[in-house]
Amino acid sequence: MADSDDRTTHFGFQTVPEDEKAGRVHGVFTSVASRYDVMNDVMSLGIHRLWKDAMMDWLAPRPGQRLLDVAGGTGDVAFRFLDRAPSARATVLDLTESMLEAGRARAEAEDMEGRLDWVVGDAMALPFEAASFDVYTISFGIRNVTRPEDALAEAFRVLRPGGRLMVLEFSQIPNDMMQRAYDLYSFNVIPRMGQAIARDRDSYQYLVESIRRFPDQETFAGMIRTAGFEQVRYRNLSMGIAALHSGWKI
Repeated sequence: MADSDDRTTHFGFQTVPEDEKAGRVHGVFTSVASRYDVMNDVMSLGIHRLWKDAMMDWLAPRPGQRLLDVAGGTGDVAFRFLDRAPSARATVLDLTESMLEAGRARAEAEDMEGRLDWVVGDAMALPFEAASFDVYTISFGIRNVTRPEDALAEAFRVLRPGGRLMVLEFSQIPNDMMQRAYDLYSFNVIPRMGQAIARDRDSYQYLVESIRRFPDQETFAGMIRTAGFEQVRYRNLSMGIAALHSGWKI
């Protein structure tokens, strides 16, 4: 059996030692934190906001629920959740302190700071007791985790019985011609936008490559079932550019 130090994983299209990936991802998001929300709007032409609204529509937040938003960065999903469930509370966890700092500033501006907790942590080793949350969300983050299967296992552990997992992630367009057209846009335009807006071409080159390395919808649904979740379903968004996956801890 290979020693854990010899294990490798992907960082975009590069093969790297497993123990290096988290540091590299941390570097990417530290670099882009101050312009992250702006870049999301530019790259998706604002459509990411509709995707997150669709996530909330399917999730249907309820009063009193406790949300854990992993890789929650600047709090975009947590704010939407709290807007729809005024008496709920949210914890935003992210590997990158500078992303959380941007979120804290936004929470103060929107007078939500008292309903939010901000935690620096690793999706593969959550610093919470078992059965602590009603809802677990992760948006455009699980493809950056070194071992997504470990993150899903942790999601199952920290959810209460009856709790719900929801993942929003870039995915694969089931039409080959449309996928090729989207790839042309992704690889030729997005890194240039990253250079122009965030002064960081390499980080956005990685983000584009990481999308292409992520499993397709059915494969990822199988990973969620393997982690123990039931009633696993997914919905394609914008023809499959992104997908929502849902599962329940029963």
